[in-house]
Amino acid sequence: MTALLVLPLLVPFALPALARRALDRLAPAAALWTVTVAAVALAGCVLTVLGAFVLTGLFRLPYFAALGELVRPLHTLSDRYTLPLAALGVGALAVCAWTVTRWVLRQTRAFRAARAEAGRGPAAGDLCVVDAPGPDAYALPGRPHRIVVTTGMLRSLDGAEREALFAHERAHNSGGHHFFLAAAELAAHCHPALRRVRDVVRLAAERAADEAAAGAVGDRRLTARAIARAALAGQGASAERPSFVPGATTGPVPRRVAALLAAPPARRRAGTGVAVLLAACAALSCTASATGMIDFHHRVEVAQGEAAR
Repeated sequence: MTALLVLPLLVPFALPALARRALDRLAPAAALWTVTVAAVALAGCVLTVLGAFVLTGLFRLPYFAALGELVRPLHTLSDRYTLPLAALGVGALAVCAWTVTRWVLRQTRAFRAARAEAGRGPAAGDLCVVDAPGPDAYALPGRPHRIVVTTGMLRSLDGAEREALFAHERAHNSGGHHFFLAAAELAAHCHPALRRVRDVVRLAAERAADEAAAGAVGDRRLTARAIARAALAGQGASAERPSFVPGATTGPVPRRVAALLAAPPARRRAGTGVAVLLAACAALSCTASATGMIDFHHRVEVAQGEAAR
């Protein structure tokens, strides 16, 4: 049982390298889906394992043993491992709950402020112009979705570049990329290794929007120029918006521009192997945590005397 429950805590350390390789070898949209699903699955397994450690420690206490109707000792781990692992579970879950709560509250306030600011500016369809000198543009989810752009950004681009930028932000909204960014952020609070995966998910979302914008305007060079000029204009600007809201200048812009100036991404068989490895990591972690929990449940039933009935 111990090895099975420890395994989901170790598997996430392999995910950052696999996630970067997936972004290099898969189409951006496919990499976005694959990496995000794997990160969320691994984060869920980590929480399950930590909860099992906490329950194992609690059932060693007389009060919780009586509450769980245990009539026999719960045979799981020796006391040498039970208490440290239970303390680890309590501490990790407490930190996770605290940081997630702070993040949710902060992002909720930032989202409401962004929606209020977008509502004050003139709108033309889904486009909302904010009178601000700082160049910025981002896709704001909600009902309805908005593309928020400042007057400073509009002055920094010509007409064709603006259309490419708007197509980029519309791709974010139509693809629901804010859901991926929020999921990756929440997963990052569950395990330290998943924090590096968060950056890969953000870059994958930007690359997917770049490719969609290039297809919409029919000119990859124009899209690359729009992204580069928007990023150059937005340097040093302090963007007050939620972290799950994708912006025009997010991520390593030189890498995004280089990808746009290269040939369009094609389906490559090498990417299939990376996707399989990511799926295998998620499956391994889920299987280990599920098997460990089933074994733990069986031991609790034995301690309750139900197995002897």
